[in-house]
Amino acid sequence: MPAYAIFIKNRTHDADLLKAYSQKAAGARGDHPLTALAAYGPIEALEGDEAEGVVLLQFPTMEAGKAWYNSPAYQDAKATRLKAADYRVLFFEGL
Repeated sequence: MPAYAIFIKNRTHDADLLKAYSQKAAGARGDHPLTALAAYGPIEALEGDEAEGVVLLQFPTMEAGKAWYNSPAYQDAKATRLKAADYRVLFFEGL
């Protein structure tokens, strides 16, 4: 069953660190089977809080998504992201 990850950027603290995160996150892809379905396009909040940016990733399974997220390369990127901005990250299974 496919799984998805949504990264919701609520607020940027350090734009330079956020650029560093983007480079690290791109490098963390490695051979993990992920597909970026949407990334930082225009947003219109119809309900709830506004967001600065949204990324939607697809994985073949929840296990594959968690393997990518928990990989040493992404954990290094994540440490930078946590300093750079406030995000919400949600993983969920699809249909």
